[in-house]
Amino acid sequence: MKEEGPRADKEAQGGLDVNQQMLIRRQKVDKLRAQGIDPYGVESFARTHEAAEVIDNFSDLEGSQATLAGRIMSIRTHGKATFAHLQDMSGTIQIYVRVNEVGEEAYKRFLDLDIGDILGLTGEVFRTRRGEITIAVHTYKLLSKALRPLPEKWHGLKDVELRYRMRYVDLIANPQVRQVFVTRSKIIRGIREYLDQRGFLEVETPMLNPIAGGANARPFITYHNALDTQLYLRIAPELYLKRLVVGGLEKVYELNRNFRNEGISTKHNPEYTALEVYQAYADGEKMMHLTEDLIAHVAREVTGDTVITYQGQSIDLTPPWRRLTMLDAIKEYAGVDFTPVKDPATACRLAQGLGLKCAEGPAVTVGKIMNEVFDAFVEPKLIQPTFITEYPVEISPLSKRMADKPDFTARFEPFIYGREMANGFSELNDPIDQKERFLEQVEHREAGDEEAHMMDEDYIRALEYGLPPTGGLGIGIDRLVMLLTDSYSIRDVLLFPLLKPRE
Repeated sequence: MKEEGPRADKEAQGGLDVNQQMLIRRQKVDKLRAQGIDPYGVESFARTHEAAEVIDNFSDLEGSQATLAGRIMSIRTHGKATFAHLQDMSGTIQIYVRVNEVGEEAYKRFLDLDIGDILGLTGEVFRTRRGEITIAVHTYKLLSKALRPLPEKWHGLKDVELRYRMRYVDLIANPQVRQVFVTRSKIIRGIREYLDQRGFLEVETPMLNPIAGGANARPFITYHNALDTQLYLRIAPELYLKRLVVGGLEKVYELNRNFRNEGISTKHNPEYTALEVYQAYADGEKMMHLTEDLIAHVAREVTGDTVITYQGQSIDLTPPWRRLTMLDAIKEYAGVDFTPVKDPATACRLAQGLGLKCAEGPAVTVGKIMNEVFDAFVEPKLIQPTFITEYPVEISPLSKRMADKPDFTARFEPFIYGREMANGFSELNDPIDQKERFLEQVEHREAGDEEAHMMDEDYIRALEYGLPPTGGLGIGIDRLVMLLTDSYSIRDVLLFPLLKPRE
């Protein structure tokens, strides 16, 4: 089996390679067991404090006893005394071990410890002459022996993917990485609190679907042996959530995983977390207000302000956000006017004039060409929060048509720093119109569009029982976390992003 990780890494002591160091550590395990000590035998360890708690409350804790546990991150020995740094989830604190305090045998065993070992200890809180808050250890216990050394040059790795493949090491070596995921947890908690306080009910809907629906995307396909049935990993929970609104659950949301069989980039991961919210008797306008208010609320919760910095750019999340129709946005940023265009040939000529290529076939429509122009020439320029509204009906199969503009829908998408952050609309509740649009999508699918929506007869049946006027919203949680943690790549906010397997 090939060694994974930077084989050339060497620890300061001895310059040994990883395999040699692992052999020495295995020998130390054998030595401890020969002494009757199981380096993995402790089942639990009761702590009284964490590292940050001791540091933050030093004036109250000075001279008192504290019991901590964590991972050894450095060791410096000076004769019969040793300094080390202990890291737990809250931070790092210095510890001080003296032979006169712990005894000769215990001190010898301490000298045999390695960076990466997990330790529990009790000692007195004091400050050294150099001013560093420290724990003078009275007793300690090895809680878990690390057999593999931490790579010394982790931060300088040229193979950035190794950080994602070995996230467990990344979390140990880089406190900033840990903070990103602490913040992610706070963001998700803040979203739930916001919606719960406003009367929304959190629900769960199936992830294994007999029909891929709820969005235009290529699904992952799986198979259920007992039912002898092909199933799809869900691409969106939308159709199930709207079934619940039909059933009388008037304000629902789900915060969970979606799966889309698409490429991987700094903005896309095939498995991602999304929030979807549905409110009866609301419309797209109300959902836009909810969107900007929710994101501003979460920003205040985790950063303390609605003005943040992302990739060196100041972003003002304070509502209200700018609103532009797709037609007006294309006119402003691309310099072309699709307003009078009614046929794909004319739309194609406009796109070609901008340097874009046009596909051919019955699946090519004015709305799809408009959307391609928008993606190429408008989206990257939307830095400050901006709602784009009035999307073409061809690319919005689940959104209600606008009464005065039947070729367009009451749909919106907010963009921040050139990235789509959410999608929402006044939900289409006309079962006749919905079935006709599904049939159009089926035609597009048969013409080769693998992302076109499938026919869902049961969803049509649900609409026939009556869906009240409803507003819907979907927010990509990973992109929101990227924004609020100043992370450039989606991989930086996923604990275990999908990567191509290595042999």
